[in-house]
Amino acid sequence: MAAPPEKTLKDLSGKWIMNKTLSDDVDAILQLQNIGWVLRQAIRLATITLTISEYIDDDSVTHIDIAQYVVATGGITGTTEKRTLDWTWREHSDGIFGNLNGRSRWCKLSDVDDDEWLKTGWIPPPKEDEFVQSYVESKDNGWTADQVWGFEMLDGKRYYARHVVVRKGDDWKQARLVYDYQGAAAANMDDDDGLAYGE
Repeated sequence: MAAPPEKTLKDLSGKWIMNKTLSDDVDAILQLQNIGWVLRQAIRLATITLTISEYIDDDSVTHIDIAQYVVATGGITGTTEKRTLDWTWREHSDGIFGNLNGRSRWCKLSDVDDDEWLKTGWIPPPKEDEFVQSYVESKDNGWTADQVWGFEMLDGKRYYARHVVVRKGDDWKQARLVYDYQGAAAANMDDDDGLAYGE
């Protein structure tokens, strides 16, 4: 279902399922990220679920931990994303995307590089700096993935969404990922197998 009004980027905790109807096809992005055909087909057919825990630590830094897992595909091993919104580079080894460097932050749209796709279509948040940006570089395959998170009105309903741009050399692809809210998450995120997408 659409996001309830109490869900904002300050409180994404809960369970979310990717809405395949409203989301763009990501096959071209996965191909640019050097993901093979068989695995791309498995991801295309899968139901992708995000179990999110968002919290603020003792230093007032926001953490967003996401266990992403798939249903009815088999054979896919993923990871749990642990994003710290302090714009510090961190290394991560992903079972699908390989060795990565990434960083995340709260941002204003004016902070985002000149890519209109990342900046357009959003419902204005209560404060100008209440968007999330995540940027990842692949150490193995030479691509970058830039994401901005927010909420959009689609078919007259409010949804949590991500705008993604992946670049490799002179080539680039973009996609919108849209998620349905499924309610509160189980207490233990470690019970879920993950599928990290674009970090």
